[in-house]
Amino acid sequence: MAPNPTPSRSVPSHRLSRPDAGRIRRRAAAAVAGLTAVALLSACGYGSKAADKGSADSAAAAGGSGAKLSADTVKIGYFANLTHGTALVGLQEGIFQKELGATQVKTQVFNAGPAEIEALNAGSIDIGWIGPSPAINGYTKSDGRSLKIIGGSASGGVKLVVNPDKVSSLDDLKGKKIATPQLGNTQDVALLNYLAGKGYKVDAASGAGDVSVVRTDNKVTPDAYRQGSIDGAWVPEPTASKLVTLGAKVLLNEKDVWPDKKFVITNIIVSQKFLKEHPDVVEAVLRGSVKTNAFIKADPGKAKADANEAIRKEAGNALEPTVLDPAWQDIDFLDDPLANTLQAEADHAVTAGLLKKPNLNGIYDLTLLNKVLAAQGQAPVADAGLGAK
Repeated sequence: MAPNPTPSRSVPSHRLSRPDAGRIRRRAAAAVAGLTAVALLSACGYGSKAADKGSADSAAAAGGSGAKLSADTVKIGYFANLTHGTALVGLQEGIFQKELGATQVKTQVFNAGPAEIEALNAGSIDIGWIGPSPAINGYTKSDGRSLKIIGGSASGGVKLVVNPDKVSSLDDLKGKKIATPQLGNTQDVALLNYLAGKGYKVDAASGAGDVSVVRTDNKVTPDAYRQGSIDGAWVPEPTASKLVTLGAKVLLNEKDVWPDKKFVITNIIVSQKFLKEHPDVVEAVLRGSVKTNAFIKADPGKAKADANEAIRKEAGNALEPTVLDPAWQDIDFLDDPLANTLQAEADHAVTAGLLKKPNLNGIYDLTLLNKVLAAQGQAPVADAGLGAK
């Protein structure tokens, strides 16, 4: 998803820093299949290689009730980037662990969607924060058997930024080199769709055409910009803001091309097997997500600091305020998965020639989320007709 889109992206990819041994016992990393060389509709990762952290001692520290749920552990995956802020903040604040009580949280951090989908399919994780494109890809490749989208997490946080000395307007893109994180990822699809709407001809597979679409790993996009090998990039935060600190200017905020300025960039997914066997655990995680999003809205300064601290632990360096502040401000954290925009993103991928028309019927199961929202006195969210059958 969506939608460097590195998800960095200004933060380079590094291994997780080792947690304080007095608080958290490190667990062995679960084996996760590597990225395919060219993965259509992959996620925009900005973090480390997948790493697994156990938190057996965190329940007491977080004020866990010790209530016994149906699973001893729940394995949660996410990216160490700002568009996955719900996961970063909720784990940093202990909100998820408090809702889970005696059920132990184990985490894995990924830098790309294909690896996270592989981990979900292999049982290495049970629940994950992920972009819309890899969620669509994972669901359709499994003929609708692998996962369900059970909630929303974030909207926005994606921009087209360019070298102002080379690009002066949206009508000045012809002949320019514009980076996206990966072939077929959420931002790649968005750029191809936008260019087609402007009348530019681009071969989706190669990226060649009136505008050259250059697939560049988020962690190296800032260096590519410095060296002049790209003229701009369609990327998520914090990469977009990192490029601005290097002299780029924002030419387009992707919010401006969507109705109501909202589009899904991060969803919550769950293994269908885990959902069937442990609905109480899934509900507890969703309670944690809803409460975390409420915390972010109530205290955005503390939430922003929490997310930056989580990134520091992952990448070794926190984001500078000149990158963090504008990046965080541009992301909307919400519970609604914005299901109508998921269908639109799938349609854009079809138009670009990156995906055959997908059958997304049943990709959503918002039953537990709406139960949680009702308990909080909030209105239910819709699945755009793509709910559980």
